[in-house]
Amino acid sequence: MHTEFLISWGRRIAVVLSIALLAACASTTKSGQVGVQRKQLLLVSAQEVDQMAAKAYRAELIKAQKAKALNTNAPVVRRVRAIAQRLIPQVAAFRSDALQWQWEVNVIDSKALNAWCMQGGRMAIYTGLIETLQLNDDELAAILGHEMAHALREHSREQISHAVATQLGVNIGASLLGLSALGGDLVSKGAQIMLTLPNSRSAEQEADRMGVELAARAGYDPRAAVSVWKKMAAQTQGARQPEWLSTHPSPAKRTQDLSRYAQQVMPLYQKAQGKS
Repeated sequence: MHTEFLISWGRRIAVVLSIALLAACASTTKSGQVGVQRKQLLLVSAQEVDQMAAKAYRAELIKAQKAKALNTNAPVVRRVRAIAQRLIPQVAAFRSDALQWQWEVNVIDSKALNAWCMQGGRMAIYTGLIETLQLNDDELAAILGHEMAHALREHSREQISHAVATQLGVNIGASLLGLSALGGDLVSKGAQIMLTLPNSRSAEQEADRMGVELAARAGYDPRAAVSVWKKMAAQTQGARQPEWLSTHPSPAKRTQDLSRYAQQVMPLYQKAQGKS
């Protein structure tokens, strides 16, 4: 009887939890020209994640500053910020409130092939990415646009929400079995999640597509995104995993998708260039 009781209540709780999770699903952005419309699980408030992002960003800048690696090359910093300033006004195509974000971009001296943008528009790009891939302005705009798209879609908030949902399920199951709840407050670990967890395939695909649209609207050739990922694939070829083992799309599928959507937004690029 005890087992049947637990199973019965477990099913009821699962139904209630499923309804609650569905109610917490929404899209953080408008679809734009590229048609990003996926519903996202958003159990954590935007304000909470914004606070986490602000704290994590300042910590990263302080760490880079102490290592004498923050904005050490003035011409590169000016170049990156100039491109970002052309991209930022284009975010209104996906969400007008992002125009009011306190956008910030810094350059970190590191050999890592990396760049990121946290919620609220807090961005960083590493010199290794710029120098190793020998990025031109169009390619650099593709990278920055991609990272900005992650912030616009609040992918970190979505990641944290999934972690919270998982922890909630574990805690409910533990309570039903008479065990102590596992883990801690995942929301308080949000900064760590933002900096360490890879994005899902769907998140990467959304950022790719939105990134080419942001670049095109800003007057940068969206086709440059294809050359960026071909360069990246060449650099990481030895360490690459099969697609089904990776959270990221395979380079071949990624470039194919980017090519398709770059062509789709070419009229936006031509209009920005005054060629329409």
